[in-house]
This record gives sequence, C-alpha cells and structure tokens, in this order.
Amino acid sequence: MKELNLHLYEGSGVPISERNQVLPGYKPLPDFDHPKNYIAGEGLRQAVNVALALGQPLLVTGEPGTGKTQLANSISWELGLPKLAFYTKTTSTASDLFYRYDALRRFQEAHLPGQEPLNIDQYIEYQALGQAILLTKPWEEVKGYLPASLQGKGPIRSVVLIDEIDKAPRDLPNDVLNEVEKMEFTVKETGKTFAAEQRYRPILVLTSNSEKNLPDAFLRRCVFYHIPFPDEKQLKEIVQRRFSAYPDFTPGFIEAAIGHFMEIRNLAMLKKPATAEFLSWLQVLRSLDLEQKDIKEGQLEAFAMSFSILAKSREDFERLRNKYRDRVKS
Repeated sequence: MKELNLHLYEGSGVPISERNQVLPGYKPLPDFDHPKNYIAGEGLRQAVNVALALGQPLLVTGEPGTGKTQLANSISWELGLPKLAFYTKTTSTASDLFYRYDALRRFQEAHLPGQEPLNIDQYIEYQALGQAILLTKPWEEVKGYLPASLQGKGPIRSVVLIDEIDKAPRDLPNDVLNEVEKMEFTVKETGKTFAAEQRYRPILVLTSNSEKNLPDAFLRRCVFYHIPFPDEKQLKEIVQRRFSAYPDFTPGFIEAAIGHFMEIRNLAMLKKPATAEFLSWLQVLRSLDLEQKDIKEGQLEAFAMSFSILAKSREDFERLRNKYRDRVKS
C-alpha cells in the first residue's frame, strides 16, 4: 500500500515552489461519464419506453448519486437527439422553464440618453423547455429566438431534463400542467404563443430527490419510476464499463471492493453512500495501490484516507472510523 499519490499539500507551511514541485493539471478519467457507460435496468428501460409511447413526462426518483440526472444524457445519446437542461432552484417560477424576460436591462437601456429601446423580443431568453418547443418548428420560423448553438437544427425532437423539480415552490408543477400537457406556452410580455409540432414532441425527463411531495394532479400526468440502488451484479457491470481502460481493476479487486462497500452501506449511517460515492471511492483505492487482501481486511490505515468520500457527516465519519478501528484491534 502507498499513500495517495499527490504529496503536494503537506500542511507544512512550505510553499510548493520551495519544494521544487509543480502542481499538475487535473486529469479526468477518459470517457468516465460518457453516456455509453450508463446502465439502465430493465424496469427503467420499460419506463422510458412507456413515456415515449404516451408522450408523457418521465418522473424519476432515487437516492442522490444513483444516476437520475445522467439518464437524460443516455436517452439523448442513444436516440441521437439534442439535450437541453433546466436546473431547478428554490426561486424558480413556471415561466422560467420556457423563457426569461430581462425587464431590468430593458428599463436601463430605455433611459439611456439618445438610446432607442430595442424590440422587446431582444430581452427575452428562451430556456430549456421553451427551446425544445421552438425546435419542433422549421428553423426558418424560429431562428430569431434560438441561440447560435441550436441554429439550423429544427424541426427535431429533443430531450429536456428538468433536474430536481422538488426544489421548486409547490405551485410550479401545478402552474405548468396545461403547458406540459399541450407542449405550448405564451410569452406574456409579447402575447406570442408557441405550440410544439406533436410529431416532434419533446421528451421530458424530471428528477426528484423526494425532498417534498409533488402535487397529485401533476403526478397523474407523469410516468413514474424509482431507481433502486444497484445490486452487487449491477455494480460489477458499472465498474467494468467505467474502468475498462485500467487492467489493475481485476475481477478479484472489483469483487473485494464491492463486498466491502456493501458492508459499509449496511451500517446505520445517516446518509448511505450511493453509486457516485462508490465510483469516487474506487478511484481513491486505485491511487492507494491496495492489494485485494487489503480491501477484504479493511485495514484502518488504508481506509481512513477514503472515509471522507463515503461519509457526508461527522457522525458517519466517526462511525466508519470506529468500525474499522475495532476490526484492526481484533
């Protein structure tokens, strides 16, 4: 076993320049987050296909880190469609899904000396779901409303991710019922209404961490699926895909790491580590150059370095340390 292969921050008060070292650039794992590596279980695949057949939004729940957000990337990649995303905030309103109007900029420019105010359309920026609806039209009709990255793409279907919709005020889902069902919206500042061509109806994926309940009327209009935490067989397949370029991830190493991780998940933790933490943890184990037996035995000196990946609270961190301190003593 070796320590983390960094040796850059020592907490010694000696700057790196005086240690004759150079801070290397960050090197992400190649293709680690590529959609081709996403594994959808049978239930999830069926839910996606039902949503496609019915033209209804797909609402996906599950533990944070189980791949809800990445699902939209996978659908987009496999179907060869553009992906647009809206990341919900606690201040989001229904109209924010479709467009944003910069009233302040228009007011300021209207009061500049000798400045002729621009057409009101110039102060409207269309957002993910609004862009998706515009993309269902021939691009000549809507080219003035779309950003440069989407010019010339329509008419086409697109995948729209509305991430963590449960963050939004409770009224937001109810306020967009008709708009989502009809796939149309009105810009109240101009009075213009845009309706999607139904053959190019956008594919809508909503994620929720179930922090609060969504309105029943909204839920009735969605196809629902809860992504369960992967079993050991599924975890093995995920690791083999994500780390296929690394020969040191042998079957024995992977099985030992999965067994140890499932043991950790079975602890009475306040927040159990999910798939995302598991994959990050594996990268740390690889940097430690642990042997298979080290992982199986769970030596404190090795695993103490990695607990900050698996534990997200002081209580859980101490719970892990105490468990493996006791193991080493025994």
